[in-house]
Amino acid sequence: MTVLILTCEEDVTADMVVVHLNASGMPVVRLDPADLTVSAGLSGEFAHGSFRGHLAAGGRLVNLAALRSVWVRRPGGAASGAVHPSPWLAEESSQALYGMLRGSGARWMNDPDAAHRARHKPWQLRLAQRCGLPVPPTLITTFPGAAREFAGRYPDLVVKPVSGAHPQDPPRAVPTSRVPPGADFSAVAHGPTLLQRRVVKRADIRLTAVGKRLLAARKAVLSPGDPEEVDVRFAASREPWRRTAVPRYVADGVRAYLREARLAYGAFDFAEDGEGTWWFLECNQSGQFGFVEVDTGQPIARSIAEWLSRPGAEQPVAAPRTRTTAC
Repeated sequence: MTVLILTCEEDVTADMVVVHLNASGMPVVRLDPADLTVSAGLSGEFAHGSFRGHLAAGGRLVNLAALRSVWVRRPGGAASGAVHPSPWLAEESSQALYGMLRGSGARWMNDPDAAHRARHKPWQLRLAQRCGLPVPPTLITTFPGAAREFAGRYPDLVVKPVSGAHPQDPPRAVPTSRVPPGADFSAVAHGPTLLQRRVVKRADIRLTAVGKRLLAARKAVLSPGDPEEVDVRFAASREPWRRTAVPRYVADGVRAYLREARLAYGAFDFAEDGEGTWWFLECNQSGQFGFVEVDTGQPIARSIAEWLSRPGAEQPVAAPRTRTTAC
């Protein structure tokens, strides 16, 4: 059996997992879908009621029937590195690759359809609410009047992008920023704006979920209550990440979230307030974990490798809905 990792060539996070896969003797193949039609290829035959498929990547030919799992890490766009790339070729290549992989019987971390849905921030916030995770009061709107009314109820606000990416520079992160007192909000009419009550935090929390395993790390805020200490990604703090225990209500909520979202992996961000409450901010279905593992020594990469290697590892299935029970 073989583990297939779909990611770009320069992915240090994937390298950390490959080390453990190699050490365990599990065959592993890396494929960047961007390389299709150049240095990677595929073939699938549907005949006599059966399917035979193969992938060529990294000088190896892989039988799709021999795939144990597929880790969708940071893949490039299908055939985007082709000699003559085009939207048509990209769609054809994506349909061929992911369509064949879906028929292979391999387990996914994470299923592409589930991962695509899980990217949407409004969907995340509502799911977190249903699963019992505290969510700060949040408004997403294009109505300036609604933004002014919301600011009247919650004067201490932050603003962040709905998607997390800047339209002119998708690879760059846009920092969460405070909304100044007396903001006009007229610009809200030009695009959906996400406003959220600022959590006066004493720590940032990164919880990495691998299957049923939860590994949480805490980064203390050196100046609790500092109104400028908003986005941990851009804070100039030298405070390291440290291991921390996961409160029972958070563990229950995160596991319910993963089941409902059909995710095998999730990187959850929380803000811990002065009373110790963990406020849900977002879940990145393919979030980085290397920086946490380096600081804390938590075995995140090994846990992912074990999940990918394990025969019959659990595949998330959404719990059935009832009228009286949420997640």
